[in-house]
Amino acid sequence: MKGGIVGMYVHQHWPYHHPYAARTWSLEDWRGYSTGLRELGFNALLIWPVIETMPSPLLPSDRANLEKLGQVIDVLHRELEMGVYIALCPNVAAHDEVASRASFARRHFFYCDRRVNPGDRQGMAEMLRRREETLRYLRNADGITIIDSDPGGYPGSTKEEFVELLMAHRALFDRLRPGIELIYWIHAGWEAYSRYYQTGHFEFGTEAELGGVLSLLRARNPEPWGLANGLHCAKGLGLAERVILFSYGAIEGEPSFPLTNFGGETAHRAGSQPGPRGVMGNAQTHCLQLPNTFAFARGAQGRPVGEDNYAEFAERLIRGRGRDLVRSWQMLAGKEPEEMLERADELEGWAGSKLKAGDLRGLLLGSAERLVKDLVLQLRFKARLEEFCSRPEREKLGRFSQAADQWQAVHGYQNRWWCHPLTEALKKLGAPKIDQVLDFAPEALSPFGKVQADYLAAETHTPRLLAALRQYLA
Repeated sequence: MKGGIVGMYVHQHWPYHHPYAARTWSLEDWRGYSTGLRELGFNALLIWPVIETMPSPLLPSDRANLEKLGQVIDVLHRELEMGVYIALCPNVAAHDEVASRASFARRHFFYCDRRVNPGDRQGMAEMLRRREETLRYLRNADGITIIDSDPGGYPGSTKEEFVELLMAHRALFDRLRPGIELIYWIHAGWEAYSRYYQTGHFEFGTEAELGGVLSLLRARNPEPWGLANGLHCAKGLGLAERVILFSYGAIEGEPSFPLTNFGGETAHRAGSQPGPRGVMGNAQTHCLQLPNTFAFARGAQGRPVGEDNYAEFAERLIRGRGRDLVRSWQMLAGKEPEEMLERADELEGWAGSKLKAGDLRGLLLGSAERLVKDLVLQLRFKARLEEFCSRPEREKLGRFSQAADQWQAVHGYQNRWWCHPLTEALKKLGAPKIDQVLDFAPEALSPFGKVQADYLAAETHTPRLLAALRQYLA
């Protein structure tokens, strides 16, 4: 893209509530959010449509989602002049019978996924047939990225099999629409993740292994093609001009319990360090991560981000409340429970006034009132979290559990909840039911089975942990 890519990855793995989970967005939600991103300086979206867990035949909800995303691509191209890319896992397909039990919006990825052996010609042909059926709805995308891991890989699989898999997708894309760019998304490494499935021990792949894949791919030259990450290795092979930098986790980590991030230099610095073709950020709960989304865009444009800049941005979200919003974000990022609780009470008082959304209202994915109500719940949740972690007592756990349940009821997030201070505090309770959730150790006959069992358990980690807290308190 002219001037370099400044993109946002919209990840749809998690089934939770509207508008927090991208799976639940309407076409107008997509239009509003993308318009807001365009105003901030973004010029591209990467979307994971999660076709990997769509059964064959497609359920009506799967078909409706694909049709909607096809419309999203048209909106981004025609109305906003933004680039659109699609993300795929390399060799993941659905267990049809299991996948058919839930609609697209409610389906857990690791409940119904399976890995296809790239050495199984018949299995790969069937997977590609299914992909051609689903990707037909999305054929107007500018490019399709294929990640090499997490999830992806197969016990004992080789780099040669992975490159053949990429070439098979190249042929598939050409059948859909000539000109679709194939982008190899370099993550942990195909052979590294295949070893993980084989041994149960995870390590990132080596530079030599990546160089081997890139050399094979360069020889096959699946034009048009590009790379996401791997800049150092790509330079050594004369491929640097193909690289987009994916600054993963700079705006928000994945998976993570929904909570607005604010402050620090991480998001701004990530945006300011693009690859030769640009930079891509990511978020999980996009309507909550507005401060870091703004900071990332400012970095990508080489512009500073300070309190005054945040206030101007916040004013464009809710008119007349810019400084108040920034102050609320600052307190949420702090460590003072009393200040957070006082601030939550003040924000709750805004409910009686008419809040007017600014010109960036599309980023709210709803209303100004929803943004404020979410801040109230987050501040109370964070205050009680800080209280309990500083002194793990039963009374403090009760207040924390109640605040967490109240916020959980709104967003409905279910996946893994990474919070080291909370884990450490909970471990001090000596509660077997809580420890059982925290220390889940899957029993399986093979290392691959253990990896799969851990993935599956992660899908409902948060509600199981909250239930264990309630049980302990009762």
